[in-house]
Amino acid sequence: MSRNFIWLFFLVGMTIPTRTMAQAGATLKKIKAANSLSCGSNIDQPEYSLEDAHGSHIALDQDICKALAVAVLGASAKVTVVSYRVESEALKALKAGDVDVLATATPNFINIAKGSFGFARPVYYDYQGFLVDNRLRITSPRDLAGRKICFLGGTELEAQLEGYMLREKIKWLPFAFSEEGEMEAAFVTGNCAAISADISQLSYERTTFKNMARFFDILPDVIAKDPLAPAYRLGDPQWAAIVDWTIEALIQAEESGVTQANVEEMKKSDDLVIRRLLGVQRGYGPLIGLDDAWAARIIQTVGNYGEIFERDLGSGSPRKLPRGPNNLWTQGGLMYALPIR
Repeated sequence: MSRNFIWLFFLVGMTIPTRTMAQAGATLKKIKAANSLSCGSNIDQPEYSLEDAHGSHIALDQDICKALAVAVLGASAKVTVVSYRVESEALKALKAGDVDVLATATPNFINIAKGSFGFARPVYYDYQGFLVDNRLRITSPRDLAGRKICFLGGTELEAQLEGYMLREKIKWLPFAFSEEGEMEAAFVTGNCAAISADISQLSYERTTFKNMARFFDILPDVIAKDPLAPAYRLGDPQWAAIVDWTIEALIQAEESGVTQANVEEMKKSDDLVIRRLLGVQRGYGPLIGLDDAWAARIIQTVGNYGEIFERDLGSGSPRKLPRGPNNLWTQGGLMYALPIR
């Protein structure tokens, strides 16, 4: 009797997750039925709302959206990128099912504690810092002592800036603005010595200064963390796994030296990780509801993580952002792919 009970308990335990996964595949079914991925992008318009300040990162979002679409629908996948002015609008649309995924959102305490959203690993480790005029020979926040610092008032940026300067015991002059354009004008005309905002926003602002951009540097000092990661609705573990492992595959491809140009050649590799990544060793894709060539297609279409970063944010883009914390872990960064095994 006890042996039969144990076997019954074992069979019930094995059945529950299988049934859950089957029910949770609704997002993948919806995307395949539509033959298109609907992907949200928060374009961050500070003049519309001051709730976040990452600046436009549409190029990065588009590549993340494309990678997910190609993973699910194939190389000729259709993807519709829906833009939202602020993150709260984007998250509301995701919760309502208006989009299948958000390419990037903020995995902070409030967004996670709401219980509606899950997040993949960050695709961009953003952080609050300073944009300074290099003609003033400012090389660290301590050189800002006694000087005016511009920022958007009434935001988390203000609180974080105040906290940082207090911790560092730097006496400074606050210069708050409610409109981004006015703040930029004050900075360019020398009415403040620095702007404090997220690095992605500062790099975007620097590009708007055009011929004067060469006079403005971003200090390496970190005031506060503000990462960006793909977001999905909770309750669909299969779709969550696809989003999660798409990002892992992009990072692993860079770790393993697999690029957009050499995918076919790398399929001949004896490296077990590369063989699993590119589907040469079969059986891994079906575990998340995809075929074995899903990751190879992604890399052939958008490249590895490093290629995406350089094209959209780094040296190949107008932003010219250094990799910094977005480097691979082997190069002192935070990008570390989970093992494919």
